[in-house]
Amino acid sequence: MNADLIEKINSEIDSRKGELLGLLTELVAYPTVSPPARNTDGVQEFIKAYLEELGFTTDKWDVYPGDPNVVGMLPGKSAEQYNSLIVNGHVDVAEVGDTKEWGASPFEAYQQDGHIYGRGVADMKGGIAASLFAIKLLKELDITLSGDLQFQSVIGEEVGEAGTQACVDRGYSADYAVVVDTSDLHIEGQGGVITGWITIQSKETYHDGIRRKMIHAGGGVKGASAIEKMMKIIAGLQELERHWAVTKSYEGFPPGTNTINPAVIEGGRHAAFVADHCALWVTVHFYPNEDYEEVIKEIEQHINAVAAADPWLRYNPPEFVWGGKSMIVDRGEIFPSLEIDIEHPGTKLLADSFEKMLHEQPNIGMSTTVTDAGWLGRAGIPTAIFGPGKLEDAHAVDEKLEIQQLLDFTKVLAIFIAEWCNTKKEENHHEIF
Repeated sequence: MNADLIEKINSEIDSRKGELLGLLTELVAYPTVSPPARNTDGVQEFIKAYLEELGFTTDKWDVYPGDPNVVGMLPGKSAEQYNSLIVNGHVDVAEVGDTKEWGASPFEAYQQDGHIYGRGVADMKGGIAASLFAIKLLKELDITLSGDLQFQSVIGEEVGEAGTQACVDRGYSADYAVVVDTSDLHIEGQGGVITGWITIQSKETYHDGIRRKMIHAGGGVKGASAIEKMMKIIAGLQELERHWAVTKSYEGFPPGTNTINPAVIEGGRHAAFVADHCALWVTVHFYPNEDYEEVIKEIEQHINAVAAADPWLRYNPPEFVWGGKSMIVDRGEIFPSLEIDIEHPGTKLLADSFEKMLHEQPNIGMSTTVTDAGWLGRAGIPTAIFGPGKLEDAHAVDEKLEIQQLLDFTKVLAIFIAEWCNTKKEENHHEIF
């Protein structure tokens, strides 16, 4: 790596710490909490203008009314020969709860004891601010990029609204992607999450006064409570969960991380009726080498076998609705898993950039949470999660981010962008212009 450039980036970022923190403070000032969402137009307009000032062409479109995505494109001077890069981050932040519990307004960032505080500093406006600042710095240092650089500022990550998937659907792609979400500067892949509704609906509805006839000898009524029958479905899910824990594993995850959580149950219509309807909302965690469509098939096959063994469920089988594009709109979400290829030239260069800038080996492993990175990986784009901030601070009251870690991240990303976008495709040879 270019030693002069490393030195310049180091000194510039250290001396302009106030400018970076000022940018983050501006981003935090936009109260983009989700839910309720539909409130990101202001911050996205700010980011769009920032990108345009740096020479990017921009594309802004509504994923939902009041919640637009922004994609900035900076064409490389030899794009066909050199690597392209996506830097991706989400502008929505977790809800704040009772603001009286906070030491100050969640949207007025302040600094104390080597940290910056405010909603979103760790998850993940810190990553966005640092990325924008790193790109600005490269421009001011007259670093020309030979490959295309793309900045994706997306919405909806906090509530499973796939702003990143909307970018993929719009045709955006690259040779490598870095999702700058909360990772404590670890380079990570992730497992996946999908939610689903399992519903039992009786073909008949009965008054609770005839329950005796359903459950005692000679009653003559072939009926059942959908709530009670859901107990069999839950037991079946527990059997499958135990089977998975025994038969599946993935390096970097504790055994049994692949869980099926019966999170919410809704059923019945009134105390005077035998319940003719019951719906179970489940959350399923799966490993990086699994695709959610295969996981769905496994669950449905097992639960359909459970139903086939029950005389009533055989004729009133459970129905399944999986995923969803929004926890707000349709009470469902999908976060695809992401395997990280440690031998990919992009991952190797990111690790090398970390080592050169911070003089230590990076931690490469698996995230214990989920991000939008899986959508990029599923689209065939080699991707890594790499960003500032600790998970325990991400949704916390008085959310905070260590300022030194923010600076360190900015340095690593800046040199990585400069090197990767000046590396020829399918080669390890790179030039800094």
